[in-house]
Amino acid sequence: MPVIEVRELVKRYGDLIAVDHVTFEVSEGEIFGFLGPNGAGKTTTIEILEGLRQPTSGFVRVLGLNPSDPDDASRLKWRIGVLPQDFNALDRLTVRENIGLFCSLYRNKVSPNELIKLVDLDEQADTQFYKLSGGLKQRVGLAVAMSGDPDLAFLDEPTAGLDPKSRRETWKVIEGLKGLGKTIFLTTHYMDEAETLSDEITIINRGRIVARGSPEQLINLYGGERKLVIKGDEKIYTVLTEEIGKKAIKVGDEIQITFSKSNEAVEVLRILSLKGLSFDFEVKRGSIEDVFLKLIGARITEEGELK
Repeated sequence: MPVIEVRELVKRYGDLIAVDHVTFEVSEGEIFGFLGPNGAGKTTTIEILEGLRQPTSGFVRVLGLNPSDPDDASRLKWRIGVLPQDFNALDRLTVRENIGLFCSLYRNKVSPNELIKLVDLDEQADTQFYKLSGGLKQRVGLAVAMSGDPDLAFLDEPTAGLDPKSRRETWKVIEGLKGLGKTIFLTTHYMDEAETLSDEITIINRGRIVARGSPEQLINLYGGERKLVIKGDEKIYTVLTEEIGKKAIKVGDEIQITFSKSNEAVEVLRILSLKGLSFDFEVKRGSIEDVFLKLIGARITEEGELK
């Protein structure tokens, strides 16, 4: 039985359809990435799964329970952990006190010290919450989500608004949760986050599922051509465009060429070498960002908006 099973889920607000016949499954022990821009229906879906909102129609089971049924919802809350988008804790309590408070609310109590170690907050354990950076506050949130030793954790945009360094440190913590055998439902608008962390990705836009599969499957299906990235002699761009006739793009100090067959890249490199040009190169495969651009025709900004 899947940990989460959703079939033809619909959520309406008057004439607005926030979730439009959504269907997917989440397997035990995986990180499931739910990728989409702001307003795509991610948070509405996750709140239905948590039992915070009622669906308009459709079939939903979480850990074999129906979140819309009061009795099932009561049992479900002891088995899930939640990190909401705007997590906050008690400002004047320390990290240890905050985590200890949440642990005391659950039947399956976890040691606060174990959670502090899990999210790598040993050095900040006796620091008041309000003094922490945004990234460290999110780590407290991850510890709180684990305070009842849940089978399933919902992480709603866990790195939104964090700087790149804090985001990557948070990724390590999330990967550590998976290492404990936890199933993670991760909503995000960051392409690299979904690609790096997720075992399975479901892309949602305007309430509808656009594509589903592993990062590798999605890239192979929709990722498009690979890129040859070259750095070096200033003459390279001229040789590529005027002599070889390749369509090249300058991105900072890099020159990029897309190709579909390996021998195309090999031939370009051979010609540049014969001309005595000095350069470094690497081959980059398609990415989830390329997949999204191909499917939606737009990118997602840092703020989560389509552009």
